[in-house]
Amino acid sequence: MAAPTETVRLSFIGRLVLPSFAEFADKRAAKLDLKLAVRSAGDERFTVDVSGQPDLIDAFEMACSLGPLDCLVLDCDRTEIHGVSNGEDKR
Repeated sequence: MAAPTETVRLSFIGRLVLPSFAEFADKRAAKLDLKLAVRSAGDERFTVDVSGQPDLIDAFEMACSLGPLDCLVLDCDRTEIHGVSNGEDKR
């Protein structure tokens, strides 16, 4: 049986240095074996859709909330895009 997966949209809000934060998020997603799709990026908000195992998405959210040293994340909005699935097709 496949590990359960979900997709969430995370918006990190704060004082962000865009190149630094984007690289940080990309590297963390890769380390956690998550799929990452950037939806919008700016100096005050960085929004991504993240897919993978729920516990690893939580770890990604925590890591990015702490962020790279040159960024200050003040808040994170989380929206469920697709609920938890075990990877099996429904019939």
